[in-house]
Amino acid sequence: MPINDADPAKLIEKVAEQLRSLEAIKPAPWADIVKTGISREKPPEQEGWWYTRAASILRKTYLNQPWGLTKLRKAYGGRKNRGHKPEHTYPASGNHIRKILQQLEKAGLMRQEKGKGRVLTKDGKLFLEKAAKEVTLP
Repeated sequence: MPINDADPAKLIEKVAEQLRSLEAIKPAPWADIVKTGISREKPPEQEGWWYTRAASILRKTYLNQPWGLTKLRKAYGGRKNRGHKPEHTYPASGNHIRKILQQLEKAGLMRQEKGKGRVLTKDGKLFLEKAAKEVTLP
């Protein structure tokens, strides 16, 4: 079942739910008190945002391999309100993205290719395709 047919929000929610059961994926101790980038005013308020971000990274990697840290920082960045000055686009914080990538590698869902970035393993692709099938079936 192609992932393109699945609703992205439902797929990410389903994958995040399944990632909670993996021992290798755990939020960092500081995850509930830090902002996810300079363009944000507050830390994420959503419960379990770490798993949602990990699921989103998996989906992005499936659709557009390979992804490196710099590309992901740019993708999750945003525009900063600078008062009366014009807004500027800033990349997201790299630490939480890096930790999630390392955890996904440890779980066996991703691997790093030299000089290219990170790609999904066969297990990672099957993991996402299975979740997409569950989401799209009535």
